[in-house]
Amino acid sequence: MTYQLDEQVGFLLRRAHQRHTALFAEHMPAGLTPTQFSALARLNERGPMSQNLLGREIAVDAATIKGVVDRLVTRGLVAVAPDQEDLRRVTVSLTEEGVAFVAECIPIAQEVSELTLAPLADRERTQLLADLDRLASGVQPEARSPSS
Repeated sequence: MTYQLDEQVGFLLRRAHQRHTALFAEHMPAGLTPTQFSALARLNERGPMSQNLLGREIAVDAATIKGVVDRLVTRGLVAVAPDQEDLRRVTVSLTEEGVAFVAECIPIAQEVSELTLAPLADRERTQLLADLDRLASGVQPEARSPSS
């Protein structure tokens, strides 16, 4: 059995991710990273939340989300405050500047997604996104019963 690197899922996912990340860096303003944008977009969608929950929501570990939040605080895009119910937790929220910045970035992020998916036809895009969601969640397809 031969191992062809160009046919391996991890290699292909990494190459696709590199292409998307390069497009993101080329188009997104002010050196915003994909992880920083994910944090801002999630806060925009769902409102203030604990730093720990924000990390889980965007699939990063506790150390990473702390660094992301610290950098966004420095930029004036988010604010942190002690959680009123549990003082061990920190609540993260968008600032007014953060709300305006996210509004500016969302159309750019949509364009980056469009550029990333440009080589695919509409039905292929839909299928790819559904397949990536299944891969990310690890949900197995239901067992198919043999046809009669």
